[in-house]
Amino acid sequence: MKISSDDQKAIGLILICLGFLFFLIGLAARLKENYHSRVEISSTGFTVAAVLAGVGVIAFLFSLRKKQG
Repeated sequence: MKISSDDQKAIGLILICLGFLFFLIGLAARLKENYHSRVEISSTGFTVAAVLAGVGVIAFLFSLRKKQG
């Protein structure tokens, strides 16, 4: 199954946006004062954000390389 360059670009942008969303979730958990699980949620949010954003950037870069070649 082949994925077109435009589809790869869209998937990359969606993953980057999901990474930003998880970053905001981690940031909100870090800023919450009286919540007992804030450290676990914030560190998980930041980790998932980094992974999703990294995969999204890689997918986006592969779509650009595929279109040029």
